[in-house]
Amino acid sequence: MTTDIWRTNYVHPIAWNTEFAPLTLPAMFDASVARSGAAPLTDFMGGRLSYAEIGDKAARFAGALVAGGLAKGDRIGLYLPNVPDYLIAYYGALKAGAIVVNMSPLYSRAELAHQIADSGARIVVTTDVPALYDTAVALLGDGLIERVIVGNLSGWLPPVKRWLFRRFRAAEIAAIAAGNDGIATMASMLKSAPLTHTIAVASDDVALIQYTGGTTGTPKGAMLTHQNLTANARQVHSLDPHQGIGDRIVGVLPFFHVFANTCVLNRTVLAGGMVAMLPRFAAKDTLRTIARVKATALPGVPTMYQALLDHPDCARTDFSSLRACISGGAPLAETLKGKFEAQTRARVIEGYGLTESAGVVACNPYEAAGKTGTIGQPLPATEVRLLDREDPSKLAADGEPGELAFRGPQMMKGYWGRAEADADTFADGWLRTGDVATIDDGGFIRIVDRLKDMISVGGFKVFPSQIEDVLYRHPAVKEAIVIGIPDAYLGEMPKAFVTLNDGYEASGAALKDWLNPQLGKHERVKAVDVRSELPKTLVGKLSRKELVAEERALTR
Repeated sequence: MTTDIWRTNYVHPIAWNTEFAPLTLPAMFDASVARSGAAPLTDFMGGRLSYAEIGDKAARFAGALVAGGLAKGDRIGLYLPNVPDYLIAYYGALKAGAIVVNMSPLYSRAELAHQIADSGARIVVTTDVPALYDTAVALLGDGLIERVIVGNLSGWLPPVKRWLFRRFRAAEIAAIAAGNDGIATMASMLKSAPLTHTIAVASDDVALIQYTGGTTGTPKGAMLTHQNLTANARQVHSLDPHQGIGDRIVGVLPFFHVFANTCVLNRTVLAGGMVAMLPRFAAKDTLRTIARVKATALPGVPTMYQALLDHPDCARTDFSSLRACISGGAPLAETLKGKFEAQTRARVIEGYGLTESAGVVACNPYEAAGKTGTIGQPLPATEVRLLDREDPSKLAADGEPGELAFRGPQMMKGYWGRAEADADTFADGWLRTGDVATIDDGGFIRIVDRLKDMISVGGFKVFPSQIEDVLYRHPAVKEAIVIGIPDAYLGEMPKAFVTLNDGYEASGAALKDWLNPQLGKHERVKAVDVRSELPKTLVGKLSRKELVAEERALTR
């Protein structure tokens, strides 16, 4: 059996060797604005903006950036939850020829400082949520960026909700510093004249720097081109058998994550659909939104589907409009898939991707027979192969698991400023994923292991070395290892194992209480285990595999 068996057993609705012509994101966006001008593009808790309105605001934002001295290729950070400001800044910055850098609101100040220094971002766009605004202004004060642009979250709400928010939740609105030349409001930016001339960008120019990590845990910026992102949007859209039929997608996955960037944002704009966005996931609000907008699609991660099932309102929610739930970011348990489909009557479709693929590599079919527990078949124009786990220059032996590698129009250009990392990631033009897979005789791919040490926490990638680095700052900690352990809700959570320096005493609970406030929310450890010694390799390096085996044995 060859690893390209899907070519003769292809289940997706268009041919696997379909070609996707070069296309930039501004051209894709402008075409949808022209075609769907009066249709709603965003719904933010009932407040709606049309394609024409978002298009005008994006052009004004682009005009303000260019007038302010932004040049083609400059980097601009988006430090935002899911709010209309994100779409305006994202498409506006791209129209101005800038490169967008996604910055997670979950990141600590130190993590953001690293991204800014590494990417060279000059400007950060955020909103008037105190935690985000204060962090962005602190970075400005540190001299790491030149300018902060601040949106007004409550300004996008319907009038009554806006009044109630400002009346009863005023403490949740940051006071914008007056007289600081480095701070501008989004409202002031949108008073600028729209950008009328075209900034020439090519389809192979970098559009987005999306940070990820490798086996070392060092964050790296994947350079995703305009073609990478528009091709992946078109690839994903081509799988949908309901094209042109009322497209209303729930946008609760964070836009700063590559999964949502492709499957929620770019794909929906391409389709002329509507994004019903929520600034954070809460099961009750998500269930209400599904029913209120009569949602047709709900992309998410397994923990989200479980939380919806667990909420008491689930049994009372009208899911009749829901057609497809795209699951990614972490493995989907068969029992969870079955329960969610039984409750909602919607199809739960498991797929697979990574930052370096602009979002998606493979997916199960929407309506044809898929295979539970697999990630489906490659997207159109995408090829996959299995590499030998010890020698990536060779193919895996026939019938044996191997490291999954792919190539296609969504494959990243490389890592920002990390040529040495590119050499380890690409193998003869194929991108190595670090995941070990099998491919069955129907061409369906199953992930069975992973080479990388990354931990998947509710779909977010956590790097053990970053948590270990923080632990080593504690005077009592001598050695530290962090691994992922099974978690019924999040899939995995980090757990730390430490030894102590002579003369020091510290409990695991005390170390956990000291450690977690210094980490991003998704990085926080479930426990810290204090031990007399930690496993080591023959050459004396700390070894994770024994601890992983020990934890797995406990869950059997």
